[in-house]
Amino acid sequence: MNEKLKIKLSIADRVYPLTVDLSQEEGLRSASKKIDVMIKQFEENYAVRDKQDVLAMCALQFASQLEQKQIDKSIDNTEANERLRKINDLLIKYLDK
Repeated sequence: MNEKLKIKLSIADRVYPLTVDLSQEEGLRSASKKIDVMIKQFEENYAVRDKQDVLAMCALQFASQLEQKQIDKSIDNTEANERLRKINDLLIKYLDK
């Protein structure tokens, strides 16, 4: 049974009331904190006047991190598949003897 939980998250000085599954709460709160940390970093390091610009940069940063992880995972899978093919070839040669 999925219990629903009403929470309030603060992002960029705005409060967002949400109804979420209990299992999602920790991830959402953690993401909210990471966004706020990133916002502060952008505001400190760049001359940004508009919160919308800062939020767009945060979204771009998170999306690029996700894409990079998927690319890295794909590369890892390709390498693992190649190793498995080589092992399989060795096993076939060994069993044919």
